[in-house]
This record gives sequence, C-alpha cells and structure tokens, in this order.
Amino acid sequence: MKFDKKYLLAVVGIVALYAIFLIISDLQIVLDKIQNFNADYLPIILSIVILSWLIVFLRWRILLQNFNIHIPVKDSILIFLSGFAMDITPGRVGQLLKSQLLKEKFDIPRKNTIPVIILEQLYSAVGLVIVGIFGIWFFDLGIYILIIAIILLVFIFLLISSKQFFNKVNNFKFISRFGITSDSHEALRSSVRGKIFVYASGLSALAWFLECVIAYYVLTSFGITNLNFLTTLSIYTSSIILGFISFLPLGIGVVESSLAGFLTLEGIDISISLTAVILIRIFTRWIGVSVGFASLKFVGIFSFRNKNSVSK
Repeated sequence: MKFDKKYLLAVVGIVALYAIFLIISDLQIVLDKIQNFNADYLPIILSIVILSWLIVFLRWRILLQNFNIHIPVKDSILIFLSGFAMDITPGRVGQLLKSQLLKEKFDIPRKNTIPVIILEQLYSAVGLVIVGIFGIWFFDLGIYILIIAIILLVFIFLLISSKQFFNKVNNFKFISRFGITSDSHEALRSSVRGKIFVYASGLSALAWFLECVIAYYVLTSFGITNLNFLTTLSIYTSSIILGFISFLPLGIGVVESSLAGFLTLEGIDISISLTAVILIRIFTRWIGVSVGFASLKFVGIFSFRNKNSVSK
C-alpha cells in the first residue's frame, strides 16, 4: 500500500471538482453573499466541529478496545485524525490507511484492525439513519431517501452475518493481500450486537446530530430563520445519504447540489443556499481533510518522494 504523490493528485482532482462546482454556482455571487455570514457564530461552529471529532474518536477507541487493541492515546489521536485525509477516496476505502499505520507503528496485524475500519464506516451509516429518522416528518422527500438507506443497511448487516459471502469478498485480490481470516468475520459479527452496538451507534448518531447543528448555525448565520431545526436535520441527513449512495469521494457534487436544491425547495434564495452549502461543507468536511493531511505528516509517513511507501 504505497502512499505517495498519487494521493496529492487525488486532492488536486477533488479540489478541481469543487472549483468547477463553484464556477457553475456563479463564483462571484457566492463571494458576494458570503459577506453576509455572521462571524459571531464562528466560535460556536468551530467548537461543535471539534466536539464532533472527539465523539467519533471515542467511538474509534471503543472499537479498538473491543478488539483488544491498546495503543497510547497520542498515537491513537494522530492515526485517527490521519483517516480524515482519506475521506477524499471513494466510499472512504482509503480509511484502510489507519490499519496500515497501526501495522507500521505497533506491528498489529492488519487482519486484526481492518474489521475496526469496516465497523467505523458501518456505524457511521447507522448513526446517520438514526438521526435522519427524527426529521422525516418535516421533509417529505427525506422519507423516501431514508427508506433506501435503511434497506441498504439491512442488506449490509445480512452480508456481515453470512460467512459464505465474507469468504467470497475475501477472495478479491485487493482484500486477500491483507491476510484477513475467518476470525475477522467472527470479530465483525460479535461487534454488531450487544453493548458495542449500542455505544458505537449512539456515538455515531450524536456526531451526525452535531453536524446537523453546524448546518443549522451556518444557515442561521445568514439570517435564515424560516427553517426549524428538525427540517434542517432532515434536509442535511437526506443530502448526506445521497452522497453515501453515490460512492463519490465526499459525495462531492451530489451532497452540495441536493442540499442546495432542498433548501431552495424550502423557499431559500438559491444564491444564499449555494453559499451556505459551501460553508457547511468546509466546516463539516474540508477542515477535517486538512487536519488529516497535517496529521499524516506528524505520523511520519507523508512524503513527496515517489519511492516512499508505508507497506512492503
């Protein structure tokens, strides 16, 4: 698993896509409208961003401990934050980098840590659906989107329960090289039930709830007061679910366009909607990606040399 300039190219590509989105959105209008942002809300928003990270980090620690993996808190934080950089990969598959980091720094077999990464993504989806349920009565389209997400989640849980399917997936070249065994399947099954399910799902739901609060405060900072919080919650979670389903890096383009479109349907001026959406995404995703790349530098594996790698 090499880590070199190709990841920088991925970042450039994502930023380019975002630039295209801004141009299509009429960059000048966005720049004009962003001046309407009430900076008094900035400390509150940034505080909630950090709090949401702490909650997801706690989920990371709980899942590691559930697999009897214990590492120093400082290293755990850096590896956890490094994963944010990999949010730019389709379906967040780049989060597997954390498994590689644990292998390199602590010689923990990847077969023991990959299930943790898988469970992180699974519980993230569970938490999103849980939060979305609370707002479905306030946004008609949200009901249909949520139903699709629930069906997909049920399907995923059934697949995890099937050892036959697990073995078939493990035969794929990309997966098989990690040396995952049948023990990994049993570990996955045991981690989607009981207390661990309650804790991980609850923390995930709380983290998504805080993202909805961020979205609400951003909208409020633009003087948008005709949307109640539950409507904002449903609109935001519906857009994120669509981004998940798209399998695009960060759901880029899908989340932004759907969120702006839903806000417009609620009577918000399109130029204000687009500007607010861009800020929401900066606070909820792009700051995290930036912190992730900074963390990669601190863990000592980020290099601009082509020959550098984190795996042999």
